[in-house]
Amino acid sequence: MNRDGAERFRSLHRDTYADLLRFVERRVPPDEAEDILSQVYLTAWRRWPDVPDDARPWLFAVARNTMANRMRGRLRRRALDVRLAATDRSTEPDTAPDAAARVDLERAWRTLSAADREVLALIAFDGLSAEQAATVLGCRRTAFAMRLSRARARLRAALEPVVHTRPGLVREESWTQA
Repeated sequence: MNRDGAERFRSLHRDTYADLLRFVERRVPPDEAEDILSQVYLTAWRRWPDVPDDARPWLFAVARNTMANRMRGRLRRRALDVRLAATDRSTEPDTAPDAAARVDLERAWRTLSAADREVLALIAFDGLSAEQAATVLGCRRTAFAMRLSRARARLRAALEPVVHTRPGLVREESWTQA
């Protein structure tokens, strides 16, 4: 993109940002609006030759499509969670040496939010690097690293048993000390 195109893009961003933000915030949770707008302007930057002279309606359409894509992804994750929860469990006891740990992990996994499960799954199950996973989620690598760190902490906390000693008193006991 040449210098005139870059200045035109900055002008477009400056002139449309507030209106697009209001449009998006009326339709999605407030913490998602900035991410969606980032994707809208990234799309405009990448497809700059396709952006019409009257870009405002085009940007609104891109925002609408971006929100629809996010909703479809959210619905797919929810459907996957339902399918995983409904899978037929074997009635035979698992006699493998690590069966109890797997049961604890599965129970802890179900306590996590869908967003935490997705962040952890991209690394642990899909084998992606942090950079690749950030690209999949459409965020910066540093934002992904923070999400991953928090998800790991919540999973660790969910794996830690809570032992009740007397009514009203709770003492935490690490499974590593048991």
